[in-house]
Amino acid sequence: MGTEHEGYRVGMAQILVEGGRPEANLGRAARAIGEAAAQGCRLVVLPECLDLGWTDPSARDLARPIPGPHAERLALAAHEHRIYVAAGLVERAGDRLYNAAVLIDPEGRILLHHRKINELDIALDLYSIGDRMGVVETELGTVGLATCADNFGSSLAIGHVLARMGAQLILSPSAWAVDADHDNEHEPYGKLWLDSYSELARLYDVTVIGVSNVGRLTAGPWEGRKVIGCSLAVGPGGAVLARGPYGEHAEALVVVEVEPLGFTTSSPVRSAESSAGRCEGRGVIALKRNALRVGAAFSRGFRWV
Repeated sequence: MGTEHEGYRVGMAQILVEGGRPEANLGRAARAIGEAAAQGCRLVVLPECLDLGWTDPSARDLARPIPGPHAERLALAAHEHRIYVAAGLVERAGDRLYNAAVLIDPEGRILLHHRKINELDIALDLYSIGDRMGVVETELGTVGLATCADNFGSSLAIGHVLARMGAQLILSPSAWAVDADHDNEHEPYGKLWLDSYSELARLYDVTVIGVSNVGRLTAGPWEGRKVIGCSLAVGPGGAVLARGPYGEHAEALVVVEVEPLGFTTSSPVRSAESSAGRCEGRGVIALKRNALRVGAAFSRGFRWV
């Protein structure tokens, strides 16, 4: 099943995101990156579409390519503070927009570039469906990205594939929204994510971290809904490691200690990526390295549905 190694700190940066205000949002993200580094974190996870806000129509005019100025702003902060950064951005690629996510290393290099696959129907007039997924080996373990609803129970095949590709840490920039009158005391938020994260964690001994922004959706199909944080980290075996506070004003940096299983701190950076049916490896991560975890998943009754 792999061996445990010394843990490290991860910052779950539950920042305010305002629709159509990239400078303000990227400034908050950069400050959160610095704060996480100051608290001893080696990785910080930021929300989905943090530059423009999820489904905000401003994306049609303000979205930028990846690489591009918005990603570069995060890369500069990662390099300045010597920290890994996972973050969601709206990406312009020709005449298409994607709900994208990146993993940036402490040198400011983009190691992973994900495009959300399970986009909600209400967002498909703005974002195209993603065409890629992958993992990368880092000194923190093998990392995969899966944005928000990529982790729905109905689309959890994405997480299963990332785990089978060798992911020990799945990072999920998110934007978790509820009706404006939602009452968290009577209807506690988060069971959907806890169930999905826990399934992956139990089957593959992965660590799954989802980080949502806070604030109010001021435009788009869900205008008026509140985005409420409640960020979540689940560790190997399904143990809840940390939760963020609930509420549209609940900005927070939650620091969690993680111990992904089976990685060595001397591992070089290598990646295995799949894009639109094409498989490309630079030092491909062989599935046999993960065979024991996959075999254990089957022994615990895993089956495709």
